[in-house]
Amino acid sequence: MLSSLGLTFAGGSLIGALLPAARAASGDPAGAARALNVRDFGAAGDGNADDTAAFTSALKAAVESKTLTVFAPAGRYLIKDQLEVPPGVLLEGAFVAPSARFGKEGSVLLAVAGAGNAAGKPFISLNTGSTLRGLSVFYPDQQMKNPPVPYPWTVRGQGDNISLVDVLLVNPYQAVDFGTFPAGRHFISGLYGQPLYRGLFIDQCYDVGRVENVHFWSFWGGWDTGLYDFIGAQAVAFILGRTDWQFLSNCFCIGYHIGYHFIQNKSGPGNCLLTQCGSDEGPQAVRVEGGQAHAGHSFVNCQFMAGVEIAKSNTGPVKFTACGFWGIPTTNHHALIEGTGHTTFNGCHFISWGQQDKTAPAILARSGGLTVTACDFMDAGKPQIAVESEVVAAMIYGNRLRGKERIADSTNGRAQIALNQVSAR
Repeated sequence: MLSSLGLTFAGGSLIGALLPAARAASGDPAGAARALNVRDFGAAGDGNADDTAAFTSALKAAVESKTLTVFAPAGRYLIKDQLEVPPGVLLEGAFVAPSARFGKEGSVLLAVAGAGNAAGKPFISLNTGSTLRGLSVFYPDQQMKNPPVPYPWTVRGQGDNISLVDVLLVNPYQAVDFGTFPAGRHFISGLYGQPLYRGLFIDQCYDVGRVENVHFWSFWGGWDTGLYDFIGAQAVAFILGRTDWQFLSNCFCIGYHIGYHFIQNKSGPGNCLLTQCGSDEGPQAVRVEGGQAHAGHSFVNCQFMAGVEIAKSNTGPVKFTACGFWGIPTTNHHALIEGTGHTTFNGCHFISWGQQDKTAPAILARSGGLTVTACDFMDAGKPQIAVESEVVAAMIYGNRLRGKERIADSTNGRAQIALNQVSAR
């Protein structure tokens, strides 16, 4: 396919650019007529026969023939082992956008290997320039219980220019690992599913990574079982470590213990820019343990339910612009700020804090720096902000406060508080 264009190798980004034209020309998913079909290599797709060997043979043949594309028509493919997608190869299913119908439609891979071993070999390994597109993965032996059955990561990337496009991971214990090994310039678009313990892990990304339209919800179920209790107590949707410019847009999770967790491992902290993202129904929407001192993390037009915690280990700036915060029954503070970085809230609104402690302010700054401007504190009469003695600088001005101003300043002159408007309601 690519050799006709005078190209002998292409990374995932180039493949992704060429696929729409192929789809338009052929009228089938990503030019499936020119791809190698796993059925031709013996795949049954009936959910009973082991199709591991057929997929492995087709992926190997895609490299040898320079076709670089393997297509799995609609069906349920039992994979009893693991799959390795070679460099530059696209493994594609039938859906342009996956169904959320529990992995019962389209091209569904049934994963059974690794039960009980969270540290085992991942179900699908992607390599430099490889792509996974239009496929669903379902774990038929997983159970809705607390705790669920541990499994290895469903997808792991190693190498640059890896892509996940329109993929449904119905009930993975651990969904996508782009952090154990460097995976720079990755591209994730249209990732759906219900990760039970860990969702998306990114670390060691030394060139810009792009993530968009990720939706982690209880598609599979468990709202009325102990499984949902497990997710709310232990699961993390997004784990973000060392990233040199990481773009996330339109990403959402609900019911997770931590929505967005910014960590720092041996490779150090990262720099993440999030737009139109949200975390719903979780005790910690955002936890920042590390951010690059020169860049940090920025959130724009995001919605969070409920709390943000900036840990003592953080040294970088954290900025919230035009974001909304509202509480759940366990919410006291919307933001608890420590560390040595500077945290900014601009044009944000806050509601329903102080659920258990009526004296708790919406924002409690214990150290570092703080700016709060053009924000709306919507609960009348409740404390809005408290800055403690170790805060080195605070600017609080131009906000709307309901009922009365309740801003506590213990900085001994290191805070500027002015021009805040108090309204009756």
